[in-house]
Amino acid sequence: MASIRQIKERIANVGSTEQIIRAMDMIASTKLNQARTQLEGVRPIYDGLKRQVEEVGSLKKAASHVFYEGREVKNSLYVVLTSDRGFAGSYNANILTKALKHMNEGKNEKILVVGSIGDSFFRKRKKNIIRRITDVSDSQVYYGTLSLAKWMTDLYLSEEVDEIFIAYTDFENVMTHHPMVEQLLPIDVPGEGTTEDSDRIYEQGIDTFIDHIIPLYLHMNLFRAYSESHTSEQAARMVNMDAAGKNAEEIIDDLNLQYNRQRQADITQELSEIIGGSNF
Repeated sequence: MASIRQIKERIANVGSTEQIIRAMDMIASTKLNQARTQLEGVRPIYDGLKRQVEEVGSLKKAASHVFYEGREVKNSLYVVLTSDRGFAGSYNANILTKALKHMNEGKNEKILVVGSIGDSFFRKRKKNIIRRITDVSDSQVYYGTLSLAKWMTDLYLSEEVDEIFIAYTDFENVMTHHPMVEQLLPIDVPGEGTTEDSDRIYEQGIDTFIDHIIPLYLHMNLFRAYSESHTSEQAARMVNMDAAGKNAEEIIDDLNLQYNRQRQADITQELSEIIGGSNF
């Protein structure tokens, strides 16, 4: 059985760990609030652009445009969003498993991975990583996704890749977030097919309109997906740290009980020795 001194040392060690966990919990909570504010701001913009892109794509004149017309798939690009740090529960494992399963459906994939966790995951599996992005600060995300959208578009237009997917984590609430793999290019228009052209007039022609709206749509799609993933990451980390803090409290309670029992046993033994010694 551990001595009183050893038990006290364990209580102190667990207490120090609990303080660190609580600090990480507070940081994650603050970052979660900031991320949710950003996400709530970009979602309406993305939704509006998505409606416009799908509406235009349903027209016959748009069906043959390079951004809408599918082609024989030889190479697929995957943009996979993960985190740079752990302590986020199953957040990274879920999205990496989802992305890997999608890639294994007979695709010749090229990977752009965001986050050191995803980079390590795909390198261990000897996947074709053509670009990696790590340690992204919040202030760089907007213009970073703009540059990334242009880079992806250039790859697609030069036919280095024939389709582009993004793997991210969709945020529903603090306790619920879903791994998603969505197609970015060519644009997938829901419905049964193209419709008759509408009476709406597009200045300088529908092709010019598409050439301008799709880059903006891709930028907002990337920015929104990153915001979804970042919010999910902070929510998962906060929940994980909260659970770890509760576990630390339980361990300290058990150690205090063990300490009191051992102290009582030592006192009882000392009294027995004193009483036993007085009989001689």
